[in-house]
Amino acid sequence: MIVAIDGQLAVGTATGIGEYARGLVDALRVAGVDVRELAEPALDPWRFDRRLLWDQVLLPMRACASGAQLLHCTSGTMPLLRTLPTIVTVHDVAWLKVQAHAKAYARWYFGPFSLKRYRGARAIAVDSNFSRDELLGVLDVAPERVHVVYPGVAADFAGVRRIPGGDEPIVLVPGTVERRKNLEVVIRSLPLLKKVRVVSVGPATPYARECTALADSLGVGERVEFRGYVTRGELLDLYARCAVVAVPSRYEGFGYAAAQALCAGAPLVVSDRSSLPEIAGGDARVVPADDPAAWARELEGCVADSHAGANASAAREKAIARFAWSATVAAMCRIYDAASR
Repeated sequence: MIVAIDGQLAVGTATGIGEYARGLVDALRVAGVDVRELAEPALDPWRFDRRLLWDQVLLPMRACASGAQLLHCTSGTMPLLRTLPTIVTVHDVAWLKVQAHAKAYARWYFGPFSLKRYRGARAIAVDSNFSRDELLGVLDVAPERVHVVYPGVAADFAGVRRIPGGDEPIVLVPGTVERRKNLEVVIRSLPLLKKVRVVSVGPATPYARECTALADSLGVGERVEFRGYVTRGELLDLYARCAVVAVPSRYEGFGYAAAQALCAGAPLVVSDRSSLPEIAGGDARVVPADDPAAWARELEGCVADSHAGANASAAREKAIARFAWSATVAAMCRIYDAASR
Protein backbone atom coordinates (compact mmCIF):
# COMPACT_ATOMS: atom_id res chain seq x y z
CA MET A 1 0.00 0.00 0.00
CA ILE A 2 1.13 3.54 -0.78
CA VAL A 3 -0.05 6.13 1.75
CA ALA A 4 -0.04 9.89 1.16
CA ILE A 5 0.49 11.86 4.38
CA ASP A 6 -0.40 15.52 4.86
CA GLY A 7 2.82 16.92 6.35
CA GLN A 8 2.13 20.64 5.91
CA LEU A 9 2.04 21.49 9.61
CA ALA A 10 5.57 20.12 9.98
CA VAL A 11 6.75 23.06 7.81
CA GLY A 12 8.48 25.90 9.66
CA THR A 13 7.69 26.34 13.35
CA ALA A 14 6.08 22.96 13.88
CA THR A 15 4.15 22.59 17.14
CA GLY A 16 2.37 19.48 18.44
CA ILE A 17 0.56 18.58 15.22
CA GLY A 18 3.72 19.15 13.19
CA GLU A 19 5.63 16.91 15.60
CA TYR A 20 2.93 14.28 15.09
CA ALA A 21 3.04 14.48 11.28
CA ARG A 22 6.82 14.39 11.11
CA GLY A 23 7.11 11.52 13.58
CA LEU A 24 4.40 9.49 11.86
CA VAL A 25 6.06 9.78 8.44
CA ASP A 26 9.44 8.72 9.83
CA ALA A 27 8.00 5.82 11.82
CA LEU A 28 5.93 4.52 8.90
CA ARG A 29 9.02 4.49 6.71
CA VAL A 30 10.99 2.61 9.37
CA ALA A 31 8.16 0.05 9.38
CA GLY A 32 8.49 -0.36 5.62
CA VAL A 33 5.37 1.53 4.54
CA ASP A 34 5.62 3.36 1.21
CA VAL A 35 4.86 6.94 2.26
CA ARG A 36 4.40 9.96 0.03
CA GLU A 37 4.82 13.00 2.28
CA LEU A 38 2.89 15.97 0.93
CA ALA A 39 3.90 19.51 1.87
CA GLU A 40 4.66 22.90 0.34
CA PRO A 41 7.55 24.68 2.14
CA ALA A 42 6.75 27.96 0.35
CA LEU A 43 3.40 28.22 2.16
CA ASP A 44 3.24 29.40 5.77
CA PRO A 45 0.83 26.93 7.43
CA TRP A 46 0.07 29.47 10.17
CA ARG A 47 -1.48 32.00 7.77
CA PHE A 48 -5.15 31.17 7.36
CA ASP A 49 -5.32 31.91 3.63
CA ARG A 50 -2.25 29.75 2.98
CA ARG A 51 -3.67 26.96 5.11
CA LEU A 52 -6.96 27.10 3.19
CA LEU A 53 -5.10 27.00 -0.15
CA TRP A 54 -3.16 23.96 0.99
CA ASP A 55 -6.08 22.04 2.51
CA GLN A 56 -8.63 22.60 -0.21
CA VAL A 57 -6.61 22.97 -3.43
CA LEU A 58 -3.02 21.80 -3.30
CA LEU A 59 -3.38 18.82 -0.94
CA PRO A 60 -6.08 16.99 -2.96
CA MET A 61 -4.23 17.74 -6.22
CA ARG A 62 -0.94 16.38 -4.91
CA ALA A 63 -2.59 13.39 -3.28
CA CYS A 64 -4.20 12.51 -6.61
CA ALA A 65 -0.84 12.80 -8.41
CA SER A 66 1.15 10.95 -5.75
CA GLY A 67 0.29 7.42 -6.81
CA ALA A 68 -1.02 6.69 -3.32
CA GLN A 69 -4.04 4.51 -2.61
CA LEU A 70 -4.95 6.26 0.64
CA LEU A 71 -4.70 9.81 2.02
CA HIS A 72 -4.08 10.44 5.71
CA CYS A 73 -4.98 13.98 6.78
CA THR A 74 -2.95 14.47 9.95
CA SER A 75 -3.92 18.03 10.85
CA GLY A 76 -7.60 17.76 11.72
CA THR A 77 -8.80 19.21 8.40
CA MET A 78 -9.89 17.48 5.19
CA PRO A 79 -10.38 18.56 1.58
CA LEU A 80 -13.96 19.09 0.49
CA LEU A 81 -13.24 17.29 -2.80
CA ARG A 82 -11.25 14.05 -2.61
CA THR A 83 -10.26 11.36 -5.07
CA LEU A 84 -8.70 8.96 -2.54
CA PRO A 85 -10.12 7.10 0.46
CA THR A 86 -9.22 9.33 3.41
CA ILE A 87 -8.25 8.82 7.03
CA VAL A 88 -8.26 11.87 9.31
CA THR A 89 -6.62 12.41 12.67
CA VAL A 90 -8.75 14.67 14.86
CA HIS A 91 -6.53 15.88 17.66
CA ASP A 92 -9.28 17.69 19.56
CA VAL A 93 -12.41 19.77 19.10
CA ALA A 94 -10.92 22.86 20.72
CA TRP A 95 -12.29 25.10 17.96
CA LEU A 96 -15.78 24.20 19.11
CA LYS A 97 -15.04 24.40 22.83
CA VAL A 98 -12.38 26.93 23.86
CA GLN A 99 -11.54 29.22 20.92
CA ALA A 100 -14.30 31.80 21.26
CA HIS A 101 -11.70 34.58 21.13
CA ALA A 102 -10.53 33.55 17.63
CA LYS A 103 -11.71 35.06 14.34
CA ALA A 104 -15.17 33.90 13.27
CA TYR A 105 -13.97 32.57 9.91
CA ALA A 106 -11.28 30.44 11.61
CA ARG A 107 -13.79 29.09 14.13
CA TRP A 108 -16.13 28.14 11.29
CA TYR A 109 -13.46 26.48 9.15
CA PHE A 110 -11.74 24.49 11.89
CA GLY A 111 -15.04 23.87 13.67
CA PRO A 112 -18.36 23.20 11.86
CA PHE A 113 -16.87 23.00 8.35
CA SER A 114 -14.24 20.43 9.35
CA LEU A 115 -16.70 18.53 11.52
CA LYS A 116 -18.97 17.99 8.52
CA ARG A 117 -16.04 16.67 6.45
CA TYR A 118 -15.27 13.96 9.02
CA ARG A 119 -18.42 12.11 8.04
CA GLY A 120 -16.78 11.36 4.70
CA ALA A 121 -13.63 9.81 6.19
CA ARG A 122 -13.13 6.06 5.95
CA ALA A 123 -11.90 6.14 9.55
CA ILE A 124 -11.07 8.71 12.22
CA ALA A 125 -8.08 8.50 14.55
CA VAL A 126 -8.02 10.47 17.81
CA ASP A 127 -5.19 11.04 20.28
CA SER A 128 -6.87 10.01 23.52
CA ASN A 129 -10.01 8.57 25.05
CA PHE A 130 -10.87 12.11 26.10
CA SER A 131 -10.75 13.31 22.49
CA ARG A 132 -12.84 10.35 21.36
CA ASP A 133 -15.57 11.21 23.86
CA GLU A 134 -15.40 14.89 22.88
CA LEU A 135 -15.70 14.11 19.18
CA LEU A 136 -18.55 11.64 19.59
CA GLY A 137 -20.34 14.27 21.64
CA VAL A 138 -20.50 16.61 18.65
CA LEU A 139 -20.39 14.27 15.64
CA ASP A 140 -23.04 11.72 14.70
CA VAL A 141 -20.91 8.82 13.44
CA ALA A 142 -20.73 5.17 14.42
CA PRO A 143 -18.42 4.92 17.45
CA GLU A 144 -16.52 2.02 15.87
CA ARG A 145 -15.24 4.40 13.18
CA VAL A 146 -13.33 6.43 15.79
CA HIS A 147 -10.05 4.86 16.94
CA VAL A 148 -7.85 5.94 19.85
CA VAL A 149 -4.20 5.94 18.76
CA TYR A 150 -1.74 7.65 21.08
CA PRO A 151 0.83 9.71 19.16
CA GLY A 152 4.42 8.60 19.57
CA VAL A 153 7.14 10.58 21.29
CA ALA A 154 10.43 10.97 19.43
CA ALA A 155 13.37 8.90 20.63
CA ASP A 156 15.50 11.96 21.40
CA PHE A 157 13.27 12.72 24.40
CA ALA A 158 13.83 9.20 25.70
CA GLY A 159 17.55 9.85 25.29
CA VAL A 160 17.63 12.99 27.45
CA ARG A 161 20.21 12.80 30.22
CA ARG A 162 18.77 14.62 33.21
CA ILE A 163 21.12 17.18 34.84
CA PRO A 164 18.87 19.42 36.95
CA GLY A 165 20.43 21.93 39.28
CA GLY A 166 21.48 25.53 39.64
CA ASP A 167 20.70 28.30 42.09
CA GLU A 168 17.40 29.14 40.40
CA PRO A 169 15.44 25.97 39.51
CA ILE A 170 13.56 26.10 36.22
CA VAL A 171 9.86 25.43 35.84
CA LEU A 172 9.57 24.62 32.14
CA VAL A 173 6.23 25.38 30.45
CA PRO A 174 6.32 24.10 26.85
CA GLY A 175 3.70 24.91 24.23
CA THR A 176 2.19 27.74 22.23
CA VAL A 177 1.53 30.72 24.48
CA GLU A 178 -2.22 30.88 23.96
CA ARG A 179 -5.13 31.27 26.34
CA ARG A 180 -6.19 27.64 26.61
CA LYS A 181 -2.63 26.69 27.65
CA ASN A 182 -3.24 28.71 30.84
CA LEU A 183 0.32 29.92 31.52
CA GLU A 184 -1.16 32.57 33.80
CA VAL A 185 -1.84 30.12 36.64
CA VAL A 186 1.86 29.25 36.84
CA ILE A 187 2.74 32.96 36.84
CA ARG A 188 0.21 33.59 39.62
CA SER A 189 1.87 30.85 41.66
CA LEU A 190 5.32 32.45 41.44
CA PRO A 191 4.95 34.95 44.31
CA LEU A 192 4.38 31.91 46.55
CA LEU A 193 7.56 30.18 45.34
CA LYS A 194 11.15 30.95 46.28
CA LYS A 195 14.18 30.90 43.96
CA VAL A 196 12.22 29.48 41.03
CA ARG A 197 11.92 30.91 37.55
CA VAL A 198 9.55 30.03 34.75
CA VAL A 199 10.78 29.41 31.21
CA SER A 200 8.06 29.39 28.54
CA VAL A 201 8.93 27.93 25.14
CA GLY A 202 6.67 28.02 22.12
CA PRO A 203 5.23 30.43 19.56
CA ALA A 204 3.48 33.46 21.03
CA THR A 205 -0.01 34.80 20.47
CA PRO A 206 -1.40 38.11 21.82
CA TYR A 207 -2.07 36.21 25.07
CA ALA A 208 1.68 36.34 25.74
CA ARG A 209 1.45 40.10 26.25
CA GLU A 210 -1.23 39.54 28.89
CA CYS A 211 1.05 37.06 30.66
CA THR A 212 3.95 39.52 30.57
CA ALA A 213 1.77 42.28 32.04
CA LEU A 214 0.50 39.90 34.73
CA ALA A 215 4.03 38.88 35.73
CA ASP A 216 5.08 42.53 35.97
CA SER A 217 2.01 43.43 38.06
CA LEU A 218 2.83 40.63 40.50
CA GLY A 219 6.47 41.72 40.79
CA VAL A 220 7.82 38.52 39.22
CA GLY A 221 8.51 39.80 35.71
CA GLU A 222 12.25 39.11 36.03
CA ARG A 223 11.50 35.49 36.92
CA VAL A 224 9.44 34.74 33.79
CA GLU A 225 11.31 34.17 30.53
CA PHE A 226 9.57 33.89 27.17
CA ARG A 227 11.94 32.17 24.78
CA GLY A 228 9.52 31.81 21.89
CA TYR A 229 10.05 29.00 19.42
CA VAL A 230 13.34 27.26 20.24
CA THR A 231 15.48 24.79 18.33
CA ARG A 232 15.20 21.09 19.00
CA GLY A 233 18.55 21.09 20.75
CA GLU A 234 17.53 23.94 23.04
CA LEU A 235 14.26 22.21 23.91
CA LEU A 236 15.99 18.95 24.79
CA ASP A 237 18.52 20.87 26.89
CA LEU A 238 15.69 22.50 28.83
CA TYR A 239 14.04 19.13 29.46
CA ALA A 240 17.42 17.94 30.77
CA ARG A 241 18.07 20.94 33.06
CA CYS A 242 14.63 21.89 34.36
CA ALA A 243 13.53 21.00 37.87
CA VAL A 244 9.96 20.32 36.77
CA VAL A 245 7.72 20.54 33.70
CA ALA A 246 4.35 22.27 34.12
CA VAL A 247 1.44 21.67 31.73
CA PRO A 248 -1.41 23.82 33.10
CA SER A 249 -3.68 23.69 30.03
CA ARG A 250 -7.43 23.90 30.35
CA TYR A 251 -7.89 21.95 27.11
CA GLU A 252 -5.62 19.40 25.43
CA GLY A 253 -6.55 16.60 23.10
CA PHE A 254 -3.32 14.85 23.98
CA GLY A 255 -0.69 17.07 25.54
CA TYR A 256 2.61 16.40 23.81
CA ALA A 257 4.53 18.39 26.42
CA ALA A 258 3.33 16.06 29.16
CA ALA A 259 4.19 12.89 27.23
CA GLN A 260 7.62 14.28 26.31
CA ALA A 261 8.34 15.17 29.93
CA LEU A 262 7.46 11.65 31.06
CA CYS A 263 9.70 10.13 28.37
CA ALA A 264 12.52 12.48 29.33
CA GLY A 265 12.26 11.47 32.98
CA ALA A 266 11.40 14.97 34.22
CA PRO A 267 9.08 15.55 37.19
CA LEU A 268 5.71 16.66 35.85
CA VAL A 269 2.75 18.66 37.12
CA VAL A 270 -0.41 18.78 34.97
CA SER A 271 -3.83 20.32 35.29
CA ASP A 272 -6.87 18.22 36.08
CA ARG A 273 -8.54 19.15 32.79
CA SER A 274 -9.22 17.33 29.52
CA SER A 275 -6.80 14.56 28.48
CA LEU A 276 -3.93 15.46 30.81
CA PRO A 277 -4.72 13.09 33.71
CA GLU A 278 -5.16 10.29 31.15
CA ILE A 279 -1.81 11.00 29.49
CA ALA A 280 -0.05 11.37 32.84
CA GLY A 281 -1.27 7.89 33.73
CA GLY A 282 -0.66 8.29 37.46
CA ASP A 283 2.96 9.39 36.99
CA ALA A 284 2.50 13.14 37.50
CA ARG A 285 1.06 15.45 40.11
CA VAL A 286 -2.44 16.56 39.04
CA VAL A 287 -3.59 20.03 40.12
CA PRO A 288 -6.80 22.04 39.71
CA ALA A 289 -6.28 24.14 36.61
CA ASP A 290 -7.12 27.51 38.16
CA ASP A 291 -5.71 27.21 41.70
CA PRO A 292 -2.39 29.13 41.96
CA ALA A 293 -1.84 28.05 45.57
CA ALA A 294 -2.14 24.38 44.61
CA TRP A 295 0.27 24.91 41.71
CA ALA A 296 2.75 26.61 44.03
CA ARG A 297 2.50 23.74 46.49
CA GLU A 298 3.03 21.00 43.93
CA LEU A 299 5.76 22.80 41.99
CA GLU A 300 7.60 23.51 45.23
CA GLY A 301 7.17 19.84 46.13
CA CYS A 302 8.85 18.76 42.92
CA VAL A 303 11.70 21.22 43.40
CA ALA A 304 12.31 20.41 47.06
CA ASP A 305 11.50 16.69 47.16
CA SER A 306 14.66 14.64 46.65
CA HIS A 307 12.48 11.70 45.58
CA ALA A 308 10.70 13.57 42.75
CA GLY A 309 13.52 12.99 40.28
CA ALA A 310 13.84 9.34 41.25
CA ASN A 311 10.09 8.79 40.87
CA ALA A 312 10.09 10.42 37.42
CA SER A 313 13.05 8.30 36.39
CA ALA A 314 11.29 5.13 37.55
CA ALA A 315 8.21 6.02 35.46
CA ARG A 316 10.28 6.78 32.38
CA GLU A 317 10.45 3.30 30.81
CA LYS A 318 6.72 2.83 31.18
CA ALA A 319 6.11 6.15 29.39
CA ILE A 320 8.56 5.30 26.62
CA ALA A 321 6.64 2.07 25.98
CA ARG A 322 3.22 3.80 26.08
CA PHE A 323 4.29 6.47 23.61
CA ALA A 324 6.47 4.42 21.28
CA TRP A 325 6.08 5.31 17.62
CA SER A 326 6.22 1.61 16.77
CA ALA A 327 2.97 1.10 18.70
CA THR A 328 1.39 4.10 16.96
CA VAL A 329 2.35 2.78 13.53
CA ALA A 330 1.08 -0.73 14.26
CA ALA A 331 -2.32 0.67 15.21
CA MET A 332 -2.40 3.06 12.28
CA CYS A 333 -1.52 0.33 9.77
CA ARG A 334 -4.48 -1.71 10.98
CA ILE A 335 -6.69 1.33 10.30
CA TYR A 336 -5.14 1.78 6.84
CA ASP A 337 -5.70 -1.86 5.97
CA ALA A 338 -9.35 -1.79 6.99
CA ALA A 339 -9.96 1.57 5.25
CA SER A 340 -8.47 0.43 1.95
CA ARG A 341 -10.79 -2.56 1.56
